Amino acid sequence: MTKNNSEYAINHNANLKKSIIINAPPKKIWRKISDVVNLDWLVGMKKCVSKSRNKSGIGTHRRLEFDDGSIINEYIVSWEDEHYFSYIAVDGLPLRGYHATISLTAYNQKSKVTWESYFNTEEMTQIEFREFCLFLESFYKNSLENLKKLLE
Repeated sequence: MTKNNSEYAINHNANLKKSIIINAPPKKIWRKISDVVNLDWLVGMKKCVSKSRNKSGIGTHRRLEFDDGSIINEYIVSWEDEHYFSYIAVDGLPLRGYHATISLTAYNQKSKVTWESYFNTEEMTQIEFREFCLFLESFYKNSLENLKKLLE
């Protein structure tokens, strides 16, 4: 019996990008999203703890715990005040590499928040990969909608 390609476990790469327009000034939004340890707007967030002396900026190490029991360790790797920050996840996800950026752009009298990522998976089938991508896309979308509700 022959397996089709979707049954083989291989490494996958993907980019994901979600944006939302929020009716609030950029400074107000930046204050919320740049507080990288107070993540009350993330879906399923139980708690986030800083594991470094600094609580923001490059080098910040945070440990995220979710309602489902998963734990993810992340480091902030780039930062430009009032514009963006980027972070990497070093464990806790079924990935070999994960780099994400949350950015903020003034948009008329409103603001645009964009969350984008690039990731490389551990070995998984095409079906598992598709399910993971759908999960992550939903997580970004629902979390950004929570952020919008908190700030408008």
